Amino acid sequence: MTGESDLRKLLNGMSPRLDPGRYVFTTVAHGDVPPGVVPAVTVAEEEGLTLVLRQADADAAGLPYDYVAGWITLRVHSDLAAVGLTAAVAGELAAAGLSCNVVAGFHHDHLFVPRESASRAMAILVALAGKGA
Repeated sequence: MTGESDLRKLLNGMSPRLDPGRYVFTTVAHGDVPPGVVPAVTVAEEEGLTLVLRQADADAAGLPYDYVAGWITLRVHSDLAAVGLTAAVAGELAAAGLSCNVVAGFHHDHLFVPRESASRAMAILVALAGKGA
């Protein structure tokens, strides 16, 4: 089940897809996820448990947040040991003045970008894939 590690193939095949939802980052105490909240991503940190979840779910649970993101999935199956994909993608978005929070899953990389700029981020990623980098 090894994914792709060749950077050129990763960039050419990344096929970014924007989820239509609005996502937020919040934090709760470890083991304190509110009932009915199903996070898309969790990260256990010393300070607490970070949750990435739909904005509507955070609102319904009364969870605070500051950053509203669009969720872009790079649909190429990347090897977790691959070198350069995150740097190439984040570099292109940074050059356009866009923040990018990256989460690596077993099969794909997931980018959380400012929701109001998600369409612009998609255009940048599609262009990057088309360059044959």
